[in-house]
Amino acid sequence: MENIWTKHYQNGVPFKIDELMEKYQSVADVLDESFKDYSQRPAFHCMGKSLTYSEIDLLSRKFASYLQHQVGLRKGDRVAIMLPNILQYPVALFGILRAGMVVVNVNPLYTARELEHQLKDSGAKTIIIFESACHTLEAILSKTEVKHVITTSIGGMLGFPKSLLVDLVIKHVKKMVPAWKIDKAISFSQALRIGDEATFLKPSIAQSDIAFLQYTGGTTGVAKGAILTHKNIVANICQARAWLSPILVKGEEIIISPLPLYHIFSLTVSCVFATVGGVNVLVTNPRDLPGFIKELKKWKFTVITGVNTLFNGLLNNPKFKEVDFSSTKICLGGGMAVQKAVAERWQSVTGKVLIEAYGLTETSPAACINPLDIKAFNGFIGLPISSTDVVIKDDDGKTLEVGATGEICIKGPQVMPGYWQRDDETAKVMTADGFFKSGDIGVMNNDGFIKIVDRKKDMILVSGFNVYPNEIEDVVSQHPKVFEVAAVGVADEKTTEAIKLFVVKKDPTLTAEELVAFCRENLTNYKVPKLVEFRTELPKSNVGKILRKDLRV
Repeated sequence: MENIWTKHYQNGVPFKIDELMEKYQSVADVLDESFKDYSQRPAFHCMGKSLTYSEIDLLSRKFASYLQHQVGLRKGDRVAIMLPNILQYPVALFGILRAGMVVVNVNPLYTARELEHQLKDSGAKTIIIFESACHTLEAILSKTEVKHVITTSIGGMLGFPKSLLVDLVIKHVKKMVPAWKIDKAISFSQALRIGDEATFLKPSIAQSDIAFLQYTGGTTGVAKGAILTHKNIVANICQARAWLSPILVKGEEIIISPLPLYHIFSLTVSCVFATVGGVNVLVTNPRDLPGFIKELKKWKFTVITGVNTLFNGLLNNPKFKEVDFSSTKICLGGGMAVQKAVAERWQSVTGKVLIEAYGLTETSPAACINPLDIKAFNGFIGLPISSTDVVIKDDDGKTLEVGATGEICIKGPQVMPGYWQRDDETAKVMTADGFFKSGDIGVMNNDGFIKIVDRKKDMILVSGFNVYPNEIEDVVSQHPKVFEVAAVGVADEKTTEAIKLFVVKKDPTLTAEELVAFCRENLTNYKVPKLVEFRTELPKSNVGKILRKDLRV
């Protein structure tokens, strides 16, 4: 298919990023450049404490040295990080990458079963973990190959006396640290003291070397490790930086990061802004909306990222209207579909367009982004970014014409080579002509803008008609008495499946009859929900994505 989308790129955005990529062999090369160019600039900030680029440089070298000489790890060994958004995360992350080792990001809220699977599957030999999760690790440690455990606390790098106060509250007031005992565990601060910057041995890293095993698919079955090479990550950093180039000012950007860094969306965005000397404000607990809003009010931030549920939660807090958006250039939504009602209200309250982007773990993640100069939310996930081809294919692998609905398929330097030790799973998602099959149903218009219809696996079959939950949810979310909604299919003798709504009320007077009547006004008859269940909350992933699978049980 002809690249019809490039004619709608903003001025200054290149069609290809080949020349940019030639500068770097690895993510470590990208980091070294930032450490040199922005040494005295603050790099990461969390809970009142900042670390400069030079401090991150020094500390990550020490940590890399510790892994090399004290732990005895070698290039290519896997190291797990099980941390929330705290300052220890970038230090550990950059240290592992600079040592040529492989980062295995782990959700800090994993159960023992989930943690055991990921550690065993990845073959991780070392883990950096915060104390609140140590009891989970203790339960399954003997079943894994992990021989070295490095522990830390939430307040571990906040400096005295704040670190002491924060940890006292977490342990003894909020009681968030269950008892644990792991023999020979060492603290993160001890590891940094032992690590000697002078002995760090910089390895030779090739673009084809693995940077991350980023696990995905846990919501649909056993989690698989997407192999993301240094080339994949460097490419996506260059692609995103090129897309943002019309408005970025080196050394002046301030980005708010409420999404967990272990998630690929937040991870790559944070790396992108590190390459332009940005200050990354880490939000440890965005679910504490009052605390999150209090932090937002401290900053003249230029960028904020999030998911639809987070934006919706902020909008429904009365204090949010007090946040100053006068310096904000980018409000970026990803991770799940942005709903029209949320986007329109966001623009009304903040004066800023909520720009939707699209990607997957397997694409490092960015594949499509809307131009930054759009005047309002457009309902599209954007245009394929530089050096990226996107086509729509049918179930037989045939590329469809513009305007036809089918599976979104992606090709580019950011696409993973495959799943870790799962050639069979890799074969299922790669086409004969080299495209990655996203599992998302979408359509491309004549200008190259792409709209997601829904996830292929979430499609509901009603009397032979395909019904997509995203469309139902988008309509229902526009009802003024609805706070959150999810739509799923349930078995039905007459229609194969019937549509069921799960709704959290904004207004307690809302009734099921009122909702169904609203749907009849806005949807074709077969798309109208048959069942409505009200709940006080909906199940969500740790990123905030509503889990339809948990509602289908």
